[in-house]
Amino acid sequence: MAGGFGKRMHPLTSNIPKPLVPVCMKPVMEYVIALLKKHAVTDLVVLLHHQPHLVKEYFGDGSSYGVKIEYVFAGEDYGTAGAVKFAEKHLKETFLVISADLLTDIDLRKAIDFHRSKRSQSTIVLTSVPDPLEYGIVITDDVGRIKHFLEKPSWEEVFSDNINTGIYILEPEILSFIPEKKFFDFSKDLFPKLLLKKIPFYGFVSRGYWKDIGNLVEYMRAHKDAVEKGLLLCEKGVSPGAKVSSSAKLKGNILIGEGTYVGDGSFIEDSVIGAGCSIGRNARITKSIIWDSVEIGKDSDLSACITASSAILGERVKLEEGCVIGEGCVIGSDSTVKSYVKLWPAKTVEEGSIVNSSMIWKQRWAKSIFGQYGVTGSCNVELTAEFAAKLGSAFGAMLGKGSSVTSSMDGHKASRMISRGLLSGLLSAGVNVSNLETVPAPINRFELKAMRSKGGIHVRRSPFDRNIIDIKFFGPDGTDLSSGKEKEIEKLFWGEDYERPSIDETGELSFPYYRVAEGYKEAVLNFVDIAAIKSKNFKIVIDYSYGSASQIFPSILGEFGCDTVALNAYIDESKFTKSRDDFERSLKQLSQIVVTLKADIGIMFDAGAEKIFLVDEKGRVLDGYMSLLLFVSLVSSYGPKKSIAVPVTASSVVEEIAAKNNISVIRSRASLHSIMETASSADVQFLGEDTGGYIFPEFHPSFDAMLSSVKLLGLLANCACPVSSVIENIPRRNMAKDSVPCPNALKGAIIRKFFEENKDGRSSLIDGVKIELGRDWVLISGHPDKQEVMIYAESDSARTAKEIALKYYEKVKSIVASQLSK
Repeated sequence: MAGGFGKRMHPLTSNIPKPLVPVCMKPVMEYVIALLKKHAVTDLVVLLHHQPHLVKEYFGDGSSYGVKIEYVFAGEDYGTAGAVKFAEKHLKETFLVISADLLTDIDLRKAIDFHRSKRSQSTIVLTSVPDPLEYGIVITDDVGRIKHFLEKPSWEEVFSDNINTGIYILEPEILSFIPEKKFFDFSKDLFPKLLLKKIPFYGFVSRGYWKDIGNLVEYMRAHKDAVEKGLLLCEKGVSPGAKVSSSAKLKGNILIGEGTYVGDGSFIEDSVIGAGCSIGRNARITKSIIWDSVEIGKDSDLSACITASSAILGERVKLEEGCVIGEGCVIGSDSTVKSYVKLWPAKTVEEGSIVNSSMIWKQRWAKSIFGQYGVTGSCNVELTAEFAAKLGSAFGAMLGKGSSVTSSMDGHKASRMISRGLLSGLLSAGVNVSNLETVPAPINRFELKAMRSKGGIHVRRSPFDRNIIDIKFFGPDGTDLSSGKEKEIEKLFWGEDYERPSIDETGELSFPYYRVAEGYKEAVLNFVDIAAIKSKNFKIVIDYSYGSASQIFPSILGEFGCDTVALNAYIDESKFTKSRDDFERSLKQLSQIVVTLKADIGIMFDAGAEKIFLVDEKGRVLDGYMSLLLFVSLVSSYGPKKSIAVPVTASSVVEEIAAKNNISVIRSRASLHSIMETASSADVQFLGEDTGGYIFPEFHPSFDAMLSSVKLLGLLANCACPVSSVIENIPRRNMAKDSVPCPNALKGAIIRKFFEENKDGRSSLIDGVKIELGRDWVLISGHPDKQEVMIYAESDSARTAKEIALKYYEKVKSIVASQLSK
């Protein structure tokens, strides 16, 4: 019987069928074949279902093992008895049924002799175990005839400690009681029928060793038993082809396979190490099972765990008791996998991570929960309701009992699910929550102060990937949490070491949507020159991108007397995420409508109402680069004489425009958090970046598509000229960018190398290293989330910009290759 899925053995059986799972470096089915051959059972029929080709490839026709093997493949799961019925044409005489995942030394010849002596039609091999709850229990009379049979009883139902081993000796006539191509089980269906019909049915009690390797705990025990019971199919100890350092220490029952290397000072106790492994110096491995071709870095510590083939463990990795590492996993240096955590095959754990929950579907475990866009992950994979509840509880614990939080979401059903998980966690931490429900994030950010909340959360479907959910966390001023606060939440999340409130201290939930929406509207109207905008009678086309701003912004626009054409002005959760093609198609449609209607401007919101994308009155789509320069030009000319701020990646044209108006420019780092931090702390009137995000700090230090739109209308009203005229007067320069794959550990060294090479020239370290090349420049910066180094270059010539980017691309690539070869 070799067709089971072995689900209780996952992740070990994710890529291989259970019969091929190794016990002491040999597939468990090989032990079964050896037992059958020992007792002169050499004509074998192997019943296959799950991953059948792998079993056939390994065992072939059986000649290498001294037996003859025929294979029968059942395309469907017919149950244990139904699968045997499927092989009926091969079973013309007394036959024995045995599972391919047993470890036993039961005397099968005695069982067969017993069966024949009793003239039995069906005989079950029985054995006694101290805990029979997981097995079928059996009572026999004085001559061995089975009187009672009960599958998986509870303790109050237990009437014997003799259990069904899953080894049966049957006569071909028994197959007539099994229906064809229907699910039929030996224990649940066939055996009760035999008792009812009073068919000769016996139990042979054996006192030999028997182990059903049904789960990971039994799998671990089977290794210990195989050594101690003398069941091994290989020599105990160190294989002749292994190389063990003279300073390494081996203790207890040890098996080490061919070609394995054990480094200086390593300690191995009561463990099985497969073939072709590499154990770094001073590694410590106790009571563990290591499959073939595993690499274990120096100073690593493995305790009572299982590591499948071809896994790579970096230096100083700690695997705690009971954890299971799937085939081909890569665990970065200085990482810890906590007790009983399972990693499915081919997963990656970043350096310095602490993995405290199993990785099944997601591919990578990052050492930090927070990333560039808050907490992000695949819905119901990385981000589950359980994860959200725990994260909300950790956030609440950081804020403290009795604190208040505002929450909002984009209206997608998955966002609602994650949001409710977060709310449950916050309430469980004794935090009061004002749930704004479906509103844009900018409104949540703005209203935090008015509501005297200590923090906020916003959940959205990612604008970049339809399977991803983003969770944004805000501080009391509405900006993103500082990295220090993020780390504090992470520490509480991993450790769960915080006080839980009593039942009477549970947080309260309220829904102040209408008051908040009216408060935001009033603030926007007070921030802009309504009369100036009204006087121009603007005709505008606005694409709401199916987001929640469509429920709020029309009432604000109505106060300005604009002739407004609204597109996609309703919530459609299926369209929150746009592909690049969708995005460009929407802008093209907006452009056509602007020209057709002879509108003054076209504005497209992102679904979250944080960023805007522009089309001028001639239908020309403005890229992010030109839109930023449009704002810089208007703000510098018609705003107060305060500084403006842009990221270090923005064009140097910003300085040219600002200088004409005696306005100073502040450069910030490119990350969203750094942009908001600059807007909050610096005395600036405007901060913008080149992907559609604009901030007017006097109103609020965060991106806001609604405010940006009305502020743009106000600036255009003061300018009294069309958008295209402003654009035509902006100087032109060209930018190019590229990226080089680079491990996180090398990013700092690369930046330092370029800075040292250019420290006598015009270079700066705002975000990476920016090198001035006359009027041209190049920026080398580590990507905040990805293992990449980014390269940005600017020149008067597009060709020169590309050449500069390529030159430094090759330089970075060469340095990375050189470092990795060391």
